[in-house]
Amino acid sequence: MTQPPQPPQQPPNEPPQDAFQKQPEAPQPPAAPPAPPAGGFGAPTTPPPGGFGAPTPPAPAAPPVAPPQAPATPPGYGYPAPQPQQPPTPAYGQQPYGQPQFGQQQAYGQQQYGQQQYGYPQPPTTPLAATGGGSGDGGGKKGVSPVVWIVTAAVVVIALIVGGGIWYAGSSDDGKGDKKNTADGKDKGGDTGGGKGKDGTGFGGAGQEKVPANTAASIAFQLPAPQVAKDTVDSVKGSWLTDTVYAKAGVNEIVGYDPATGAKKWTLPLPGETCGSSTDVTKDGLAAVVSEDAKRPKGGDHQTCSQITLFDVNTGQKKWTKSVGTGASALTFEELSFTGDTLAVGGGLRGGAAFDLAGNILWKPQQGTCEDVGYSGGEQLVAVRKCGDYDNEKYEVQLLDPKTGSPKWSYKLATGLDNAKVLSTNPVVFGVGTGDNAAGTITDIFSLDASGKLVTKISIDDEKYDFDCEVGMTEGCSKVVVGNGRVYLATRQHDAGGDIGMTNELVSYDLKTGKSTSDRVDGGEYEIFPLRMDGGNILAYKDGPYDKGSQIVTVDGKSMKQTTLLETPATETVKNAISSMVPGSSSSEIRYSGGRLYLGKELISKPYSADEKDYTAIGFVSK
Repeated sequence: MTQPPQPPQQPPNEPPQDAFQKQPEAPQPPAAPPAPPAGGFGAPTTPPPGGFGAPTPPAPAAPPVAPPQAPATPPGYGYPAPQPQQPPTPAYGQQPYGQPQFGQQQAYGQQQYGQQQYGYPQPPTTPLAATGGGSGDGGGKKGVSPVVWIVTAAVVVIALIVGGGIWYAGSSDDGKGDKKNTADGKDKGGDTGGGKGKDGTGFGGAGQEKVPANTAASIAFQLPAPQVAKDTVDSVKGSWLTDTVYAKAGVNEIVGYDPATGAKKWTLPLPGETCGSSTDVTKDGLAAVVSEDAKRPKGGDHQTCSQITLFDVNTGQKKWTKSVGTGASALTFEELSFTGDTLAVGGGLRGGAAFDLAGNILWKPQQGTCEDVGYSGGEQLVAVRKCGDYDNEKYEVQLLDPKTGSPKWSYKLATGLDNAKVLSTNPVVFGVGTGDNAAGTITDIFSLDASGKLVTKISIDDEKYDFDCEVGMTEGCSKVVVGNGRVYLATRQHDAGGDIGMTNELVSYDLKTGKSTSDRVDGGEYEIFPLRMDGGNILAYKDGPYDKGSQIVTVDGKSMKQTTLLETPATETVKNAISSMVPGSSSSEIRYSGGRLYLGKELISKPYSADEKDYTAIGFVSK
């Protein structure tokens, strides 16, 4: 019996404790400290090698080599120094599995498989006015003199160059998506790893999102939460946006609304509450949900998540409702994803299955010791698969033929890695977590080429990057997107100094070299994180400070210039309503397109008091 996801944990509003880069896994040469800079506001004390308190690298076994020299002219503000070449990173040091150097055949082996594949409730808010004002100015004010920043940045960068450490990884925030529904907040594809984009330059070309005539947004509507039984948590997972409809799951139903007014356009009854949904919409306006097979009894007990429904978002017409098996033998699922005319369903306990858009089963779970854990669609269909007995499973990532489920190639994971999260299907990029919070975070990112061979493995410090991944899901990681041969990450908030307070950045790594890029997007007074790619641009959400609204911005992938597309009203009631949707968490839903922003939640519960109201979604439109 499938349980609903647990409430997301908010990231602590605290500065990081050490450097963004993990401790190097290979010995590094000793470093000599640089001479302090002269003049100005006084030279700050040089930090220890490794940056921001990171442990000093162990002494090398080989005779020491000369340390790298600091450049004659310090790098400009906000740009981390070039990194020295590092030896290939071994794969966790577990066994001779290892990770090959770029261009070499992986040690663990790639092979073709011929067999058939089968594969919190949130705080209540007070009601808002139907319309509201908003500030259209877009950026954040900075209360620190640029001279202070330049001097400090130069000193820190020089120290980190000599010490062999890394500052905040730089970022080039550009990309392209492969999904039909560009309003969605989770992108599944980009160009080939490190290769050229659709415009032939390495970037994804022009974006579709344009700057509205007035970026100040007003409230279009709020959707009141349905009444639920006391002490229960009910699922309203699923929201979709087209040109003419914003659709949101309710309890035992889906409702289509006018995107501008919130007026109901249609209602689609479901057998029970939603357990999972496709985040994308096909080119023909189709979406899918999996729901429980019956309404919950008065006590709120969950029912079996077995009923798959395909429907038209624009009209609310149900195309079909299917299951794999019937009654007590029906299989359960939690994830749905489209690739062309194939709807793949996964996340169950006995493997995945797939349907065509007419409702015919293309493949379904087979008996055996192997099963598909889940799928990620888009331009290609990628599966995470496990084989073996309980507590001794082996996992692999596969590229599938969407019509047959047969693997085109398989990439085996090292023993002990059991929580692969697909970040992109073209190129195939996935993350894994290790440590105490392995299932909900990412500590290593793997980039594969078109034949399933490893291009690079990027090891990162999840204490420095802000991930929120749904436990047990193949998809569902927020604040990380892939495009233009890069993976874009949001750093955790940290002290910016001066009058700004807390801030964070968008940064990126190159999927071909595995190294951080020199591009970077600063949040300023805002907390910024990526939503999806829009051509060669990156679409991002900015959570405003106490006196400013939230923003949707587009960042030019080449110039890194931020342009505000929409800003919400800055009133306290609006900010509280937005906060209740927990933007950026894996349980939140953010849809943006054409000057329209919709925030939704996946779980609801009874309000804390009779005079307070709870909402499942809030919409904003540009004036």
